Amino acid sequence: MHRKRFIQLLAAGSILIFTTCYQIQANGQPVDINSVTTELKKGGYVIVLRHGATRRDQADTDPLNHSNIAKQRLLSTKGKEQAKQVGDAFKKLGIPIGKVYTSKFYRAIETGRLVGNIEPTPIIDITEGGLVVSPIENDRRAQSLRQLAATISNDNKNTLVVTHKPNIVDAFGKNWFEVKEGEATIFKPNGSNKPTVIGRFQSNDWIAVAKNK
Repeated sequence: MHRKRFIQLLAAGSILIFTTCYQIQANGQPVDINSVTTELKKGGYVIVLRHGATRRDQADTDPLNHSNIAKQRLLSTKGKEQAKQVGDAFKKLGIPIGKVYTSKFYRAIETGRLVGNIEPTPIIDITEGGLVVSPIENDRRAQSLRQLAATISNDNKNTLVVTHKPNIVDAFGKNWFEVKEGEATIFKPNGSNKPTVIGRFQSNDWIAVAKNK
């Protein structure tokens, strides 16, 4: 390859690398939770929440039977308390919750109930499939979660979606690989399959901001 042409390509590649790094860095900047709270008060957002903290001595030993709660990993005492506190924080901050969709696993149902302060609607579309369903079905569930995050509400409230880490990673990508129990991602739906990420917050973030109000 001609030396001049090589230098031109190298320069172009450097610009591309710099731009990409800049975009990642910009997207990773801290977001002011108070500003997000102000927006959430208006409604129209989707809150995708990984279920609350669970008991580490339990496992899902009957994963195809979602009604068998005794054989599931459940919320810990801390998980229940944090979920309740987040629900109380949402009420205090004036964040309206409309529809609440959850996985069929009880840890998600209980989280949705405590955070949303209403009875949730459990659906298979956002239930963790793991190795007990086909890769095609897991892909379908990831697509369903993306669609929920992109669905515009018409009730001037926010939609709460409670699901699992594998579903979140499959739906939104590797940047969510470290998503923690109780972590919420706020999406601004736009009717397409690519909702805008507004911010990501831990349970204690909502609890802390509510205490300061």
